[in-house]
Amino acid sequence: MTSPFPRPADRLQIAVDAADPFQRGVDRGRQLREALPGTVEAYDRLFRLGGIDESAVRDDADRMLDAVGAHRPALRAQIEGIAAGADAELWRVAALNGRTEVLSRSVAVPPGECSTIVRSIRDAEGRARTLGVQTWDWHMEIAPYWHTIVSRGGVHDYAGLTECGILGKIGVNSVGVALHFNILGHRSDRPEGIPMHVLAALVLEEATSAAHAVELVRDAPVTSSGSFALFDEQGEAVLLDISPEGVFEAPAITEGTWLRTNHFLTAQPAAAEKTWLYQPDSGQRWDFLRDRLVNGTDPTDAEQLRAALVTGDGEPPVTCVPDLALPMGQRWASLATVVLDPAGRRADILDGTPAENTTRPHIELAL
Repeated sequence: MTSPFPRPADRLQIAVDAADPFQRGVDRGRQLREALPGTVEAYDRLFRLGGIDESAVRDDADRMLDAVGAHRPALRAQIEGIAAGADAELWRVAALNGRTEVLSRSVAVPPGECSTIVRSIRDAEGRARTLGVQTWDWHMEIAPYWHTIVSRGGVHDYAGLTECGILGKIGVNSVGVALHFNILGHRSDRPEGIPMHVLAALVLEEATSAAHAVELVRDAPVTSSGSFALFDEQGEAVLLDISPEGVFEAPAITEGTWLRTNHFLTAQPAAAEKTWLYQPDSGQRWDFLRDRLVNGTDPTDAEQLRAALVTGDGEPPVTCVPDLALPMGQRWASLATVVLDPAGRRADILDGTPAENTTRPHIELAL
């Protein structure tokens, strides 16, 4: 299913390499000088559409930045460096990193979100390995404002996809740990702790295994919700429900296959879910994909995993194409499709929907 909205002909690709975290941020910010103002403006509009005024955004941003600094000073230094390098106000960059948490205050109702599959397979030589695939679905207005990232100089190097000014999102690191990221909604979500996107960067920079990644998540002061699908080169995989109530491990749908859309899969946080945010869309996508994976397709490589996320008319919008007749805030799109291979330390980023696999550019990142 082809998306009709315009996207950049040349996707911004950011690479940084500095041992000092502030300098790493500065180097990133310098490369974002032209794109960051548009990103800030787009999110300002989304915040206003959600009924969140600038003073509330600034207060939220300052509070979350302090939480980041208390938990991981090096991550705060990177955010400060981005602001310095891009000549941007620090609170605005902090607000971008906490955009999920700020938007948890929104009175607007989003129409959908991302779909993720993690699957253990055997490669051509018969070796077991684990791959992941995800559609990153978000407002189509953000299409010009995401980029690939290769970050070197931290505890571990990592590569993947994120938005302008935001430390991390989806990626794989140099010791073979991969992370897919979906947003969830809990009634206790609030913009006070370490933001989910910053937590993703923390995991990518520091985790040595999927099990270590879980420890890092559990140790973080979290006051918002999300899901990390964590898997490593050894084939270990875990799917987390992260919430202000705690961190819970969600089950596989079958042995060696994990599936995530945008609702909690464990009972305790599900009891306080903001069901009006992503339902019934999330449940419909999850049920559809579960049936496809359990009773139909049996993907055994990256191409087949991408194909498992292709949907069309009359099917739940796993492949998400925006309705251009709708106003901003309601035009949802699969902005990218990402395959992660931790054993190969590779990320394959398709600049488009999974249905555009052969017609839109791919960016191959390797560590």
